[in-house]
Amino acid sequence: MKRSTLITQATRPLLALLAAFAFTTLALLSTGVSPLDAYRLVLFGAFSTPVRLSDMIMLAAPLLLCAVGLSITFAGGLYNLGVEGQMIMGAIAAMVPLRLWPDVSPPLLWLLAALCGMAGGAFWAGLIGLLRRYAGVSEIFAGLGMNFLASGIAMYMVLGPWRRQTSASLSGTDLLPRELWWPTIDRLRLAPAAPVIALLALAVVWWALTKTRWGLEVRAVGLNPAAAGRLGVAAARRMLETLAACGALAGLAGMVQVVAVHHALIPNISSGIGLLGLLVALLARADPRWLLPVTIAFAAFTVGSIQLPLTLGIDSAIAGVLQGALVLFALATRVRKDTQAARG
Repeated sequence: MKRSTLITQATRPLLALLAAFAFTTLALLSTGVSPLDAYRLVLFGAFSTPVRLSDMIMLAAPLLLCAVGLSITFAGGLYNLGVEGQMIMGAIAAMVPLRLWPDVSPPLLWLLAALCGMAGGAFWAGLIGLLRRYAGVSEIFAGLGMNFLASGIAMYMVLGPWRRQTSASLSGTDLLPRELWWPTIDRLRLAPAAPVIALLALAVVWWALTKTRWGLEVRAVGLNPAAAGRLGVAAARRMLETLAACGALAGLAGMVQVVAVHHALIPNISSGIGLLGLLVALLARADPRWLLPVTIAFAAFTVGSIQLPLTLGIDSAIAGVLQGALVLFALATRVRKDTQAARG
């Protein structure tokens, strides 16, 4: 490979990073805020105290689960924009055994909740696959529609069958019994089981996509479904499997939100984590090797930005501007590279 080509490949991510910070800096200057002060909080605020660090880890765990699941669908050539709905349905399904059998041993109940959550997310994603396969509906539009439906079901459960004993409330259902909460480190909100499960999921998916025949077939379908089918790969089946696998991991993330974060079902149980996972997967180009560092960075940006309103008097959404700009400029450089390769 030519040296100029190597330099171009090495500088392309740096150029995207500089462009994203330049764009965000202009947005900050337009509000009269010092960019250095804002960046100090956004980039390092999550590491300033043990509590904020634990909050960052607890955000990164479900975020990584969603991003890992999306790496599977991206490998299969699918854009699963329904990951938010799958996370919500996973949380709802996880609540079923927690409410029906609260007297069961907590470890067994957590296992049942995890299995139910994964089944709920996989089922919701499977519906998207069936709509694509038999009704010709793009998974993009089907996923977005299913997100709204899942949100409506969560709202119905919170205000209807699972409403608080005192009165229905948008703040969520009654809290789970304390013994059903995942154990946390003293004086912190960190449940060690959450990041451990997310890292295990990352390792398993990396192995499945890169070291197994199934992963090879998924990647073949993602590159060219027609050619893969001619080689004997069941393309339609692999597409359904990738969606179901992504939905299962998103459902597991919803279960984590229930037992480790909110300890109840709330209407906004996904908290935008699924959509943030899309940005993570896009920026990492669905490469499992990059998912963890990008996830940590995005989680740190989100937690660090919470201090912006109190400290600088600006909205915490500036972290979203930086995250979106990073993805936008990274994709722009990638498109340019692909265009040049096609012309060459």
